[in-house]
Amino acid sequence: MNHEPMIILPLFAALILAALACLFWLGNILGGYKPQWDKETPFECGIPPTGDARLHVPVHFYVVAVSFAVFDIETAFLFTWSVAYWELGIVAALGACLFIVIMLLGLIYEWRKGGLSWSPDRPARDI
Repeated sequence: MNHEPMIILPLFAALILAALACLFWLGNILGGYKPQWDKETPFECGIPPTGDARLHVPVHFYVVAVSFAVFDIETAFLFTWSVAYWELGIVAALGACLFIVIMLLGLIYEWRKGGLSWSPDRPARDI
């Protein structure tokens, strides 16, 4: 049995870690750090900062963002399926229809729970 890869891989990993450590060490020595008040302030395109940079973002924003990502991925799946429609046959067509129905049920559920409403007078209902 050839044990050469079992020796070379850890040696290569150790060499990479040593090179990274040297680069960090050289960057720290050569670059240094000189604290100044203007380096410590948040940069906002040349405008002096006002207020706190950590604003509260409502959870509703994340719900809509995740929904967008899910349905965007659904579109990518359906696009690739539609390109190969004639080669895949009826089983793939039924699978795509089932996929669409499942995603539609998820959209209806999210809509009924108020996850897609932006109006502040109608908050999202708890699950």
